[in-house]
Amino acid sequence: MDLFESNEPRSYFKSERNSEVSARRLPWARFSSWLECVCVVTFDLELGQAIELVYPHDVKLTEKEKTSICYLSFPDSYSGCLGDTQFSFRVRQSVGRKTLWFHEENAYNREAPVVLKRDTAHYYGYVYFRQVKDVSVKRGYFQKSLVLISRLPYVNLFQSLLQLIAPEYFEKLEPCLEAVCNEIDQWPAPIPGQTLNLPVMGVVIQMRIPSKNDKPGASPLKQSCQENLLPAPMILPTVHELDLFKCFQPILIHIQMLWELMLLGEPIVVMAPSPTVSSETILALTSSISPLKYCCDYRPYFTIHDSEFKEYTTRTQAPPNVVLGVTNPFFIKTFQYWPHIIRIGELKMSGDLPKQVKVKKLTKLKTLDTKPGVYTAYKTFLHKDKTLSKRLLKGIQRKRPSEVQSAILRRHLLELTQSFIIPLERYLVSLMPLQRAVIPWKNPPQIRPFSQDEFMRTLEHSGPQLTSVLKGDWIGLYSRFFRSPNFDGWYRQRHKEMTQKLECLHLEIICEADLLAWIKDKSEVEIVDLVLKLREKLVKAHHQQLPVRDEVLQKLELYIETIISSLPEDLQVVLHRH
Repeated sequence: MDLFESNEPRSYFKSERNSEVSARRLPWARFSSWLECVCVVTFDLELGQAIELVYPHDVKLTEKEKTSICYLSFPDSYSGCLGDTQFSFRVRQSVGRKTLWFHEENAYNREAPVVLKRDTAHYYGYVYFRQVKDVSVKRGYFQKSLVLISRLPYVNLFQSLLQLIAPEYFEKLEPCLEAVCNEIDQWPAPIPGQTLNLPVMGVVIQMRIPSKNDKPGASPLKQSCQENLLPAPMILPTVHELDLFKCFQPILIHIQMLWELMLLGEPIVVMAPSPTVSSETILALTSSISPLKYCCDYRPYFTIHDSEFKEYTTRTQAPPNVVLGVTNPFFIKTFQYWPHIIRIGELKMSGDLPKQVKVKKLTKLKTLDTKPGVYTAYKTFLHKDKTLSKRLLKGIQRKRPSEVQSAILRRHLLELTQSFIIPLERYLVSLMPLQRAVIPWKNPPQIRPFSQDEFMRTLEHSGPQLTSVLKGDWIGLYSRFFRSPNFDGWYRQRHKEMTQKLECLHLEIICEADLLAWIKDKSEVEIVDLVLKLREKLVKAHHQQLPVRDEVLQKLELYIETIISSLPEDLQVVLHRH
């Protein structure tokens, strides 16, 4: 049936809601809004790492995806992980894979912060690996991983969930896993801005899903203080944030340099003693430029078996814009030509302070027994801020809790990123056409193109110096940033949002105009053309999920119906058919 055939308002958009409701009735619909699947990876004497179980059973992973999950779910032999180990990885989805949760995914992504949107091209893997002595096994060790596969970057939530379910699973096996998956299938969908209570194995996990409207840096608990919360024994203060202070302990004094490297999307390899340290360091690095989204590729844990190994280690071209976390010493030789290598050893203390690694020349890299250090020739654009180091050191001496130290560090990085981004945002707003230039009878005017030279001229009066005390070559930093994937990703996203804002404004102005008076002296051809253009506006608003008020769309539908009814009957029939 045609959109405008029915007398019922918003019929087209109602059908969208019906499709969402029917999608939720599909098997495992609620489970799939959180997880793609749960995998159990074991060590087979003949096959090596092998997937023992995928749940739900009807989940279709490609052979390439299964192979990647297998190799990334076990620490390599150099890590020597005995007991229980948790870490995470990120892997490419196979080309051509489609999601069944299009509408729900769109609704989530529209309201989620850019750093927490569902990843359409990668899976996140959250691993709980157990290796214990077992005389009943030929190798003498029980080795198994329970892995949660998701497209949501909720590292804190899923690692906490694994701490609850993995020990139980290793005791009771598949029936336990089936029961947990059925419980997850009863959870409400992740809705940005809402505090959710998620029951699992007799525990209620309570946490808030961040929203794009949240004030950056505010506590998730404070954001939800107005809500009527149920008492819950397990409250997660955040779904995705790690303990930055703990992650950066051996490299704290280099945090500003690392922030610049991440902002510019530079190729970095982190060599760590275990997958846990590797993955936590990589995720902490990518989050250091928040609320700006890190738009380059990153792999919290990377192995020589990875399908992108050859792509990322070729010497025929410059290293790609990617951050890799590795544990195999073999990589020291493989990546010796990369511009930035961070070698982290086992954590050692120097008095009260964790021993800080030093910046070293790349020529000092040895293929064997490379000492901890930041191996780079990079010179920072901004002068070092010594107040942060002093503040954190004072906190260590006063036995300040790690979460407080982490909050200080996160606030510092947030303010640094905001000082960098605010001038860009201010300039971007100036590219928008004036509201009075948007008129109902013409397409909305174009957003002016971004001019790097014009932007640089604004820095003298409205640059980072208004919000940051840091001195240095800010212009040089912006110049390099413009050549990075992070600028490209930021600009595309903001340009898309501004274009949608213009479209919404145009729709509102059309609805406020007197269209019936306008068509009085117009020919039938001009009126039909108007109807077709208004219909196109409606379809565009639906397909692009424009943030336009329902009453505006309803009013536009009524306008279209009224205009059609003013035409001769034969034209009415044609317009209702097409």
